[in-house]
Amino acid sequence: QLQASGGGLVQAGGSLRLSCATSGSFFSRSVMGWYRQAPGKQRELVATITTGGSTNYADSVKGRFTISRDNAKNTVYLEMNSLKPEDTGVYYCNANFLGANFWGQGTQVTVSS
Repeated sequence: QLQASGGGLVQAGGSLRLSCATSGSFFSRSVMGWYRQAPGKQRELVATITTGGSTNYADSVKGRFTISRDNAKNTVYLEMNSLKPEDTGVYYCNANFLGANFWGQGTQVTVSS
């Protein structure tokens, strides 16, 4: 089970930190990721982090967003800075464990101009 939190309404240029807490013993062995879905658009990858800590980002968020994980707390984070209106959407936490995908319920991020 994945529980995302930390979304909200912020002005352009502001910051938010998303958290995704997981239950179960699979976290430390999972590739964790954040995805987002804007109204009327498909869900897209934002960032991923491997079990070894290697990260990957969508070009649109490079240099502004940082993904990290705390295996002791079974939690993955997404630090979002310099937010833009186009970052608005529902952000979903994902765990990929041995090829199986698990999704959280999503948290709304709204960036006003």
